[in-house]
Amino acid sequence: MTDTLLPASTPTDAPTQRHGGVLAVGLVLGGALSVQFGSAVAALLFPRTGVAGAVTLRLTISAVLLLVVCRPRLRGHDRSAWLAVGAFGLALAGMNSLFYQAIERIPLGPTVTLEVLGPLALSVFTARRLASWCWAGLALAGVALLGQGGFDRLNPAGVAFAFGAGTMWAAYIVLSARVGGRFPGADGLALALTLAALVTLPLGIADGGAVLLDPQVLAFGAALAVLASGLPYTLELLALRRMPTSTFAVLMSLGPAVATLAGWLVLRQALTASECVAIVLVIAASIGAIRVSAAVAGPRAPR
Repeated sequence: MTDTLLPASTPTDAPTQRHGGVLAVGLVLGGALSVQFGSAVAALLFPRTGVAGAVTLRLTISAVLLLVVCRPRLRGHDRSAWLAVGAFGLALAGMNSLFYQAIERIPLGPTVTLEVLGPLALSVFTARRLASWCWAGLALAGVALLGQGGFDRLNPAGVAFAFGAGTMWAAYIVLSARVGGRFPGADGLALALTLAALVTLPLGIADGGAVLLDPQVLAFGAALAVLASGLPYTLELLALRRMPTSTFAVLMSLGPAVATLAGWLVLRQALTASECVAIVLVIAASIGAIRVSAAVAGPRAPR
């Protein structure tokens, strides 16, 4: 009888739990590596397809794959649900387009560092605590260090595009939650990706033209869609089943460091010592802000 009253976590379960935790961390880091190395692959495509062409390839192939897998239902949704999908699709199109415009002009590591400021600002504003504003100050110090001596080395247009991508990323987070609450599974994402692909298609065709149909380019585009969308979404979904969302968010904050590694290995993009320190400061600020936000949300009932 007493055996049935044991807590769910017993000493014999500890090795299994530790193994599950290590596996979850590996899944998150694997997803981050996939996304950032996918971005490096996209940069290799730019000379042949143009930036808009690469964006169109990624979004179109990702949308087709997701439509085949999900086969979303088009009926049974009200006007507010379709408006949410429309806004989500525009956010996806804007986020990807601005991000790729940025990595064409500045190294991958600084681009992701500046982009992370969007979700970081969202976390600070939602937490509304003094500690959050302190972490925001640390992030601003990192940005100031990143632009030491002026942003000329990083290209002002590239910096502006990265900031814009960060704003779209924050909008993506908010809209993703709204769409997820109105559509089952990944149906809303599949529909939003389809809209994003259609929005970017005219510019992509104008930029890439017939090159987009070249078999080798299509193969690169398929690899980009898998690396930057399919594989990381799957790994992140599996990881979220094994760890708290707050821990997941902290690990995702390592994106700038992973991007720096991908830029160095694939694109041979070297950074100065001060730029590396700046990236570390922004990562630390992001992790700190997420922990404060998680502490604020902690007392609420789980969704």
